[in-house]
Amino acid sequence: MREVSARKRITGIDLARALAVIGMIIVNFKLVVGDEGAPWLQRTVSILDGKAAATFVVLAGVGLAFTTNTALRNKDEVKLRVVRKRIAKRACFLFVIGLSYLLIWPADILHFYGVYMLIILLLLRSRASIILLVSLALIAFYPLSIMLWPYEAGWDFEALKYEGFWTLSGFMRNLLFNGFHPVIPWVSFMLVGYWLGKQDLHNDRVVKKIFWISFGAFVAIQGLSYGAIIGLAAGNPQVAQELTEIIGTSPMPPLPMYMFNGIAIAFTVISGCILLARSYEDNKVVKALRKTGKLALTFYVAHVVVGMGVVELVNPAKLGHYPIGFSVVYAILFSVGCVLFAVYWLKFNQTGPLEGLMRKLTG
Repeated sequence: MREVSARKRITGIDLARALAVIGMIIVNFKLVVGDEGAPWLQRTVSILDGKAAATFVVLAGVGLAFTTNTALRNKDEVKLRVVRKRIAKRACFLFVIGLSYLLIWPADILHFYGVYMLIILLLLRSRASIILLVSLALIAFYPLSIMLWPYEAGWDFEALKYEGFWTLSGFMRNLLFNGFHPVIPWVSFMLVGYWLGKQDLHNDRVVKKIFWISFGAFVAIQGLSYGAIIGLAAGNPQVAQELTEIIGTSPMPPLPMYMFNGIAIAFTVISGCILLARSYEDNKVVKALRKTGKLALTFYVAHVVVGMGVVELVNPAKLGHYPIGFSVVYAILFSVGCVLFAVYWLKFNQTGPLEGLMRKLTG
């Protein structure tokens, strides 16, 4: 067992954050740029659907735990008030940033992210068991909510457009219930991340245990979902499609099978990255990806404004109709560009452009 000083930054979190952002870039470019042709590649990339975003949110919960752990452990009320105020400001900052480009990117996660953070503030002092219980309750409640209210309300799933979004009722319905990342149950990802960040992640034995349990859970959930769909559908494609929406692992709607699968893969990636970053601390690729993770917010916004914007500028009529091969290659090239930018930028700066602006405005 290898112990790491509690004061030392857990660099594997930055590595995991980089992988989550790159995964989101691939998924979102496929969604916006195009996913035509090559069924094998469609199936391969679809594995990332909702998983990278879930990992991104779980990581945010881990970060919030790191931010508050010392003040809570020492019962330092003055420091805790400062931290709470900073979290609230950053939640508002992300909410506004997300809303600012919703007209060009309706699948934004940042405005949801801001609301998740505000909910975390309500549970900062809660015991680990309470945090997990709230997470489970929200996940369990969601299928019941679909029985009470129509999930399709407002949606044109063919065009992925949401009617009445800018009305109060439509906005709140989208935010809380049936948007791309609805607060119920998606805040559970941040809650379990907050729980994870309170574990002894400096202890390799603890991290390895989390890795193997979460990896086993991920494989079991994937196998159970796939096997149940195949067995119950009995070769009927229409039944298989209906079952996929209920017991599949796709993110819309975010039913329990998807939520638990997302938690399992997020814990697997995060714990695996912590171990990898410690074992290969001086590896150039690992170092570059850790730097990329430090600029995750900048690259999330950039992949929409710059990455998708360039494709639309070149040929707006073809946007959404490119082959999936083009979308994936473009996403990989854009991600490589992000890595190179991060390495260069952090030679002269402490934080990324948007990260620096957020710190300046929120403390």
